[in-house]
Order: sequence, then structure tokens, then C-alpha cells
Amino acid sequence: MKLTIAILTGIVAVLHLYFLWFEMFAWTTRGKKIFKNFPEDMFEPTKSLAANQGLYNGFLAAGLIWAFIIQDPLWSTNISVFFLSCVAIAGIYGAFTADKKIFFVQGLPALFALILIFIDQV
Repeated sequence: MKLTIAILTGIVAVLHLYFLWFEMFAWTTRGKKIFKNFPEDMFEPTKSLAANQGLYNGFLAAGLIWAFIIQDPLWSTNISVFFLSCVAIAGIYGAFTADKKIFFVQGLPALFALILIFIDQV
């Protein structure tokens, strides 16, 4: 169970590193290919907003990576739960306010990891 939790948490962290890269460095190039419904002329004016979102995603990834480094198992779990909860909430909020796909890409993996953590604690 612990290995599955670690793998899911790692996947969530890697996803957020990708979001950091995409939103901070590839918004005006790759963004047009990924967000086809977004007006093409809006990528450049929203570049700094996307970069800000990318920075926040980087902080989420850093917190999840930090959980792997912490030696104390209880604190490692606590930090994982905190950052996975932040990701899950962001995914749920994004689904309601932006695009339902956000829940499946961002929120669902974090929720699965959280559920497994809680099952493992019982």
C-alpha cells in the first residue's frame, strides 16, 4: 500500500512540475495547442497570469517532493496529506470554474492518494 501511495504522490508531483513548466515557459507556444477554445490572441496578454499559476503549481510539487525527503513517517504523511488536499481542492475548484477535465487530471489522482493514505492509517 505504501508503494502505491508513493507512486500516486510522485505522479501528482510530476504533473505539477509539468504544469509549472507549461504555464511558466510554454504558455504562448504549447498553450495554443492544448487550449484550443481559448482565443489565440489572449495567450500573450495572459502570459504573466499563467506564469503566476505555474509558480503556485511548482510550490505544490515542492511540497509533495518535500514529503519524500522527510525522515519521520508521521510528518511525511502529514505533509503529503496537506499538499494532496491542496491539489484536490484546486482540482475541484478548477472543474467548477474553468474546465471539468481539471478534476480528472489534477483532482482525481490527489483524491485517490488521499483515500489510500486514510485507508492505510486505519
